[in-house]
Amino acid sequence: MMHRIEKVFEAQIRPVLAQHGGDIELVDYDNDVLYISFKGGCQGCSSASATLRDGVEKILKDKFPDIVKIVDMTNHADGSNPYM
Repeated sequence: MMHRIEKVFEAQIRPVLAQHGGDIELVDYDNDVLYISFKGGCQGCSSASATLRDGVEKILKDKFPDIVKIVDMTNHADGSNPYM
């Protein structure tokens, strides 16, 4: 499952995040819960929760209905708040 999710990250999610200097990392997938971490411009961005909810989550839950929850493990306090 993680390999399939990683392929979607590469094809659909990372190119969009890269336009804003960001990236996403697949941390783990356990008991139908996906754990991710934002990197680069996405770490500390005030729009990260909207990006997760309205972008990443929509794409992944559409392709992988077994995913019941996506947890953002990013330490946003360490980010540079690029869009605040």
